[in-house]
Amino acid sequence: MTGHQHEQRHSAALFEREKEIAAAEQAVDSFCGRAAEGDAPLGGLLLYSGAAGLGKTALLAEVRRIAMERGHCTVLAARGSESVRSVPFHVVRQLLQPAIAPMSTAERRDLFGSWYDIAGPALGVAPPGERQADPQGVRDGIDWVITRLARRGEPLVLVIDDAHWADPESLAWLTSFAVRLPELPLLVVLSYRPDELPEHDPAFADLVGGRDVRPAALRELTPAAVAELVRMALGDGADAPFCREVWAVTGGNPYEAVELIAKARDRAIEPVEDCAALLRGLGAEARGNGLVTRLAGLGAEVTRFAWAAAVLGTEISPRLAANLAAVSPATAAECADRLREARILTGSSDLEFVHPLIATAIYQAIPAATRTAMHGQAAWAVTQAGHGPAAAARHLLEVHPEDDPQLVRQLRAAAREHLAVGAPHAARRCLERALEEPPPDEERAALLYEFGCSALLTSPHTTIGHLREALALPDLPEELRVDATYRLSQAYGHNSQLPEAAEVVAVEAARTPTGPGLMRLQVAHYLWRSMQVEEVDSVSRAQRVADIADRLDGHDDAERALLALRAFDGMLRGENALRVTEVNDRALVDGRLAPGMGWTNTEWGFEIPSIICLTFAYTDRLDHAEELSEEAVRAFEISGWSGAHLAFAHDLAGLVHRRRGRLEVAETFLREGLRLAGRLGPGLPVQWDGTCLLIDTLLARGHVAEAQAVAEANSFRAPYSPAIVMPDAACLAGRLLLARGRRAEAVAELEAAGRQLAERGRNNTLWAPWALDLAEALAEEDPERARALSTEAVQQAARFGTDTAMGEALRRAAALAEEGKALSMLECAVGHLSLSPSRYEYAAALVDHGAALRLDGQCARAAEQLGQGLDLAELCGADGVAKKAREELAAVGL
Repeated sequence: MTGHQHEQRHSAALFEREKEIAAAEQAVDSFCGRAAEGDAPLGGLLLYSGAAGLGKTALLAEVRRIAMERGHCTVLAARGSESVRSVPFHVVRQLLQPAIAPMSTAERRDLFGSWYDIAGPALGVAPPGERQADPQGVRDGIDWVITRLARRGEPLVLVIDDAHWADPESLAWLTSFAVRLPELPLLVVLSYRPDELPEHDPAFADLVGGRDVRPAALRELTPAAVAELVRMALGDGADAPFCREVWAVTGGNPYEAVELIAKARDRAIEPVEDCAALLRGLGAEARGNGLVTRLAGLGAEVTRFAWAAAVLGTEISPRLAANLAAVSPATAAECADRLREARILTGSSDLEFVHPLIATAIYQAIPAATRTAMHGQAAWAVTQAGHGPAAAARHLLEVHPEDDPQLVRQLRAAAREHLAVGAPHAARRCLERALEEPPPDEERAALLYEFGCSALLTSPHTTIGHLREALALPDLPEELRVDATYRLSQAYGHNSQLPEAAEVVAVEAARTPTGPGLMRLQVAHYLWRSMQVEEVDSVSRAQRVADIADRLDGHDDAERALLALRAFDGMLRGENALRVTEVNDRALVDGRLAPGMGWTNTEWGFEIPSIICLTFAYTDRLDHAEELSEEAVRAFEISGWSGAHLAFAHDLAGLVHRRRGRLEVAETFLREGLRLAGRLGPGLPVQWDGTCLLIDTLLARGHVAEAQAVAEANSFRAPYSPAIVMPDAACLAGRLLLARGRRAEAVAELEAAGRQLAERGRNNTLWAPWALDLAEALAEEDPERARALSTEAVQQAARFGTDTAMGEALRRAAALAEEGKALSMLECAVGHLSLSPSRYEYAAALVDHGAALRLDGQCARAAEQLGQGLDLAELCGADGVAKKAREELAAVGL
């Protein structure tokens, strides 16, 4: 195709697109204009939709031209392709390679920062790691890279054509990233076919569905526009009937109209009514069987070369296409020339089809057996070129099952590569195809195990199904059986199916011989039992764990895990805190997590270090808890685990800051944890943790309306999480109702929570202060019962024995005490809390003590306590306590 012909085709595709071009010019002018004036450009999203052939590609090319002409921005472009949509991160790589490829390794490392080893493999600039990458972490890393590119140099314009054919990994990134566009100097322009949106990504359908940004829908050309096209190409002598027939044959489709006119010119057809009857035959040549017939007319070698190009898809290497077509390089060059002349291919060093419609028609025309053989040959050629199993996988997926063990091994290797770059969906496609081969009997169980584990970080439900299937097979190796069972229990637990999590390991433990594997299964069984809010026979199970743990000294990871469970049980049950922390210390090695039980360790999971941290947080060992929570955040960030793991790490950090009394810092961590959890979907345990902790923190701050808003936004209502959360969800619901003045409802909620906790022997008054809250709710209508409840809570706190528990229980019980006892109880509370690391509780006790002193006429002492309490409350961010302190100070004349 000559340059003039290409220009004609391009301009023809823009006929009757004045409104769409004007919208593009306005968006680009606004974006680039602000950059030219030194202002921060306002990012956004520009959408174009339309069926095949309506000129979306030409319109996006015009957007690119406009942006480059305006200057003050960098334009990066990519295109989805039906043939390579199984290649993970293909579109993202297309976008970023032009910007990243010229950089040195040092420059790339500087650009990526700590995300180099996480997002680098997905973008092809760093080797894959050995462990499974978290897809959310990889997406976050890509966010970071693009954000830095946009902010450190010129603002970016990202243009993505045929987004409906983007690979799932790129589409998932694009969909999640789009919400950030208004805050970035980044304009994204997309085109897509509305009737071919991918079913696997409903979020993308929402993005382009016009909810926030209305797409510009391209329409067919009018008869007048087609007539103008005809006369531009064939001369002003083209008569109206001929032009009308061109429009009728093509339906006003710009691509088909241009192709039909070009063929009429090539055949020297006179553009008059007498020749209009020839147009229908010519039009058929541009699509479907007509195109295939036309291709066959170019000769066998040219046809085979076109088939090879269709199998390869995009960015077609002429050398590789020649290999697949079994022609010499010289013949391949001649074939490429003839296909360019026929307006089928374009390009030189890399070839492309002129239009996706042509590529699809040619690919579908290849005889099935030939197409399969060519995919097999392409896979071999890609592997021989050193591109690795993952690059060959898209061709292997198209090969028919033939009971080939080598193909199974190649697909398993490709799946491992996909997992290492954060593409579990691509890995599962490879493993699904390997199962169809089928694999040798001795490999099938291991393959199902790999299949199940591929979804561990992203889809517990998927993991459950495949691991159960693997465990049902008799030939799964013993060491894999234990690991598969443990991971299956984790998947159940993360899917809020705690009874199933405990049951599956109990069943497997019954058939496992004595040894490390059995101990690991027993730990998992006790872990998932202890995590259940409605655990049956909780008291006896806790006693069994205690009987085992009391004989252990923590010489291996299994023993340390059991000791951690024993300490966690003791904390929930309100046992003596010194004894609890002594056991918890034995779960560590030299005061730190054992090397085999780190936060990202896949053998034991993050649950064991989590309960160690939680136990320290509620036993006044906040230095240890803070160190562990910081380590969790750091470990998950370094590993790129940005999903539930990082969300829970933020929750742990928020809990520690809440216990310390750093309420504003706690709120920041917890809101970030909820944001991270919100990306995973509703109702998961990690969302319950973040919601409960944030509500508790806001109530401590005195922000009742905000706490209620968080509750409503996160569906905080019965039925509550089946997993234990910190603080207890039902107790917290009662406290929130009480804070809102809904006493009757609070009483009902707290009564039910108290019964359930008492049945299970969970008496920690800090984690679940139901008795103190219920006493406050009953104070007016049943003061005697209120005092009895608060007295029992003080006794439970004394049994636990931490200064925080004792001080807080005494402070709250003082409000219900008989006349003459409140002041001494508050003095005792202040004494305990002055030794506690929990500054919020200390501030509240000082203010309550000051208020009681004022009522007792001791104004000087009252002012001193209130002033100290006010200062501490302000440092904590406890606005409600600070407000009460000011009111009391005003009452004593200060």
